[in-house]
Amino acid sequence: MKIAALVSGGVDSSVCVPLLKKQGYDPHIFYIRIGMEDEPAFVDCPAEEDIEITTWIAKKYNCRFDVVDLQKEYWATVVKYTMDSVKQGLTPNPDIMCNLLIKFGAFNDRHGHEFDRIATGHYATRYETDEGVFLGTAADRVKDQTYFLGQITYNQLQKAMFPIGHLQKKEVRQLAEEMKLPSAHRPDSQGICFLGKINYSDFIRKYVGEKTGEIVELETGKVLGEHKGFWFYTIGQRRGLRLGGGPWFVVKKDTRKNIIYVSNGYDPISQYDDTVWMENLHILNPHHDYSGLKEIKFKIRHQPEFTAGELVRDEKGIRIVSGKKISGIAPGQFAVIYDTDEKTCIGSGVIAQKAD
Repeated sequence: MKIAALVSGGVDSSVCVPLLKKQGYDPHIFYIRIGMEDEPAFVDCPAEEDIEITTWIAKKYNCRFDVVDLQKEYWATVVKYTMDSVKQGLTPNPDIMCNLLIKFGAFNDRHGHEFDRIATGHYATRYETDEGVFLGTAADRVKDQTYFLGQITYNQLQKAMFPIGHLQKKEVRQLAEEMKLPSAHRPDSQGICFLGKINYSDFIRKYVGEKTGEIVELETGKVLGEHKGFWFYTIGQRRGLRLGGGPWFVVKKDTRKNIIYVSNGYDPISQYDDTVWMENLHILNPHHDYSGLKEIKFKIRHQPEFTAGELVRDEKGIRIVSGKKISGIAPGQFAVIYDTDEKTCIGSGVIAQKAD
């Protein structure tokens, strides 16, 4: 079996290589380069160090290694999606779209014909039954990254390989130390997909601009201050409001009038709702009959905890009715659904505006 291993220089993807070698595979290592080093929004760009580490790993394990430049594809898809979303007042998720459009998308379009599987350092698993391939959650529930894989296609899932999905994060670190990998003590990336550390607001400001608007208290209608554009804010956001007497949380946006509505207190009731409206429900395995699916677990952001709910599909639309009220339901983000045992990622949908 021919394996393409996508290695970023971080500890998780680095450990994939010796694990694959131990299983008898001879992976061809690829580093995907977006090539955005000239962007002024960058805090730093680790690409050169990443490539040095990945080159070292390739030599250590006698693997073929290539750098593949997908800058044009990234800008035409993930960046465009991100910019289009924020202009509409939505909260995008570049990481989810990066997996769909770049790691398992553009890379596969360019090199997929050469390989049977594409291995990544995601904390996830996959399993097969007579109904086909399913996306399973990781052994490490804190690090589980199936939330970011909820939009990939069935064909992409069939080719996916997750060598570290059965391990705990501490075990991955331990293996890296035992193998004396240079990435063993590297901190986990906090950046967006391949972008690394960027100032997100500066990035948005460059491509969307600024437009002064009002910050209004939802409950009273009182104008509390000004902002530079609704696109800099997401539902549930607290930081960056620069208001006294807080904490204040963004609870609503009027994109037509460019108004940000906020509520005061650590637990304002206006932050909470028990219904998550969705658009375009995507099922990962179309061969399994989910027509009667009702009781589910779900996540509306990347977090360890699952929330119990009921999937409702009727003439009003698709929605999740949560077993408890939750905060931070941000249109544009993704609701990812799981089985009640929290073992299988079933699929996902884009969170829609609250229905009237």
